[in-house]
Amino acid sequence: MIDRSASWVAGAAGGQLVAGDPEGSGPARAVVDSRLVGPGDLFVGLRGANADGGRFAADTLALGAWGALVAPEHADGLAAGPGAAVITAEDPQAALAALARAWRRDLGARAVGVTGSTGKTSTKDILAALLGQTLRTHANRENLNTEIGLPLTVLEAERGTEALVLEMAMRGEGQIAELAAIAEPDVGVIVNVGPVHLELLGTVERVAAAKAELIRDLRPGAACVVPAGERLLAVHLRDDLETITFGPGGDVSLTSFAGGRADIDVRGRPVALELTYEQPYNLLNTLAAVAAAEALGVPVEGRLEVRFSSLRGETVELAGGVTVVNDCYNANPMSMRAALEHLADAPAGRRVAILGAMAELGPGGEDHHRDLGGRAAELGLDVLVTVGEQALPYRERFGGETYAVATPEEAGALLEEIAQPGDRVLIKGSRSVGLERVLG
Repeated sequence: MIDRSASWVAGAAGGQLVAGDPEGSGPARAVVDSRLVGPGDLFVGLRGANADGGRFAADTLALGAWGALVAPEHADGLAAGPGAAVITAEDPQAALAALARAWRRDLGARAVGVTGSTGKTSTKDILAALLGQTLRTHANRENLNTEIGLPLTVLEAERGTEALVLEMAMRGEGQIAELAAIAEPDVGVIVNVGPVHLELLGTVERVAAAKAELIRDLRPGAACVVPAGERLLAVHLRDDLETITFGPGGDVSLTSFAGGRADIDVRGRPVALELTYEQPYNLLNTLAAVAAAEALGVPVEGRLEVRFSSLRGETVELAGGVTVVNDCYNANPMSMRAALEHLADAPAGRRVAILGAMAELGPGGEDHHRDLGGRAAELGLDVLVTVGEQALPYRERFGGETYAVATPEEAGALLEEIAQPGDRVLIKGSRSVGLERVLG
């Protein structure tokens, strides 16, 4: 709950309170989808490409919303319920950002911003679990990591929150800067840089520069966490920040991993963590999280229980002894390669990959798909199933047993036909493909 008055909420948003008790208590949270509004919520009516959310403000107030933040044209004649607040602002989205920034400052919590071409959600989940052992920690739910989702995340944080772990997503230039202006992080983490969002940015160097807006906009004396030896980020590092590197040769590195125990060297200090996961890419994400905890001065040790966000490496056991790794939330060349390599390393009778297209790769997209099909062949995977026309190039360099289907539902039906006891199946593709439907 935002335990401030209605007048404080309006002022923090840069808006005007035109109805409601100025001294009334604040809302439970902010919501931008009118269908999800409950009693005590602040509905923010955002202007969209196809609809203006302000048109639904009256409906939310009728449902018991605490109040509504809308453009001035929607305030006239707005039938506020008893005690309901109405706040007007010329740009409701900018007002939402300003309110979140004000609440973040009012909380006084330490904040970590996490971005990267792949693995940022898992790193966020791991870091939240690490910090949660010592501090009252709040992090993004699932993928609330955009210019709308991040401020909603901040506004869900309760009084007494000591640490904010805020994942930051981007597709183009200026977007990380926009999120950093809201979060004002004390630590910025860039998990990695790779060939994603090339449709808009064109080159990996421009991807690195867009991610490095997080480094650029940190306050002097803050800390940044980056992969050791990442040349694409080297030019963006600053002398007035504490820089902590992770990975082989870094300030935070993995000494050994066996039986779930990760022995980690943290600037010459040994740290042992008992992990419930073993994917190589998540071990690297763990090093990034440990480095961020080190930057905050938070000690880490012992058993770590992580609740990963949905559709990210979930293991599902099907009837007949078939194991499915459901990693279909998103995909790019880096994460796809890591997932294929992990599939190849896992014990199984056969290894089956059900792959959808990787989106936003620009003119070189087909080449990336062909290369990964070739990598699947090199790894000795047994069966490749492509889903959708854009995924067909995977097959060109595979050479083994392949199937092509048009939809996730067809892939699910095919899996029922071809699956054998002992199979291990990877499901992975960009979010737009909807591969979660493979399992119904």
